Amino acid sequence: MGQRDQVFRDPKHQIVDFTFDEEVAEVFSDMIRRSVPGYETIVPTTGLLAARHLTQLPKERHRVYDLGCSLGASTLSVLRQFPHPSLSVTAVDNSPAMLNRATEIVTDERVTFVCEDIQNLVLESAGVVILNFVMQFIAPAERNAVLQNICRAMQPDGLLIVSEKLSFEDPADQSFYESAHLDYKRANGYSELEISQKRSALENVLLMDSEAEHRERFAAAGFGKVRKWFQCLNWASYLVYCP
Repeated sequence: MGQRDQVFRDPKHQIVDFTFDEEVAEVFSDMIRRSVPGYETIVPTTGLLAARHLTQLPKERHRVYDLGCSLGASTLSVLRQFPHPSLSVTAVDNSPAMLNRATEIVTDERVTFVCEDIQNLVLESAGVVILNFVMQFIAPAERNAVLQNICRAMQPDGLLIVSEKLSFEDPADQSFYESAHLDYKRANGYSELEISQKRSALENVLLMDSEAEHRERFAAAGFGKVRKWFQCLNWASYLVYCP
């Protein structure tokens, strides 16, 4: 299951932008569990919701893309919930270090791992696409194009599952959720130094949108109905349907 996250335990003379390198890949399972409220609900339920949708589609639409798959947690969830041989999962990430570990963890022959930037990816027809904690790492100006590409590949009747960290337009809400999230990290054993150094490393890398901005992007990309099925503090997950 990987090692305990101590990436930011010791003082660093210079804080560089966060990257999904080998050091992070070794501890990522622990890092995300202790950093993302609701993660341990979102991932298994992602598989459940994906499987539920796939059962409504013909076998030729049983292709799933897990974009920004990291260590393949969402992919594993889909595999467990939809054991049919018709399933085909393409798990994509642009980090070789993450994919190297993912291929050790996920060995199901229904999965194909691809090392590629999802902004350059050519998607084939798909029934479900998963974007868990990915859009926040894409430059805001490029997010519309990514969503448009996904929507084209899923029409008709496709399902996009998106999970993100949210920003809030009301300053009081923003302050509340930021403070509560910091308390969550402290409760999971992170020191003030670790929290501060990681926040500095992510400052220019993890760029959040508000829920209104997400919904506007979904509509602009051509999607139809949007359901927010889960929120824990400032982390939320949505079901986004093709029209």
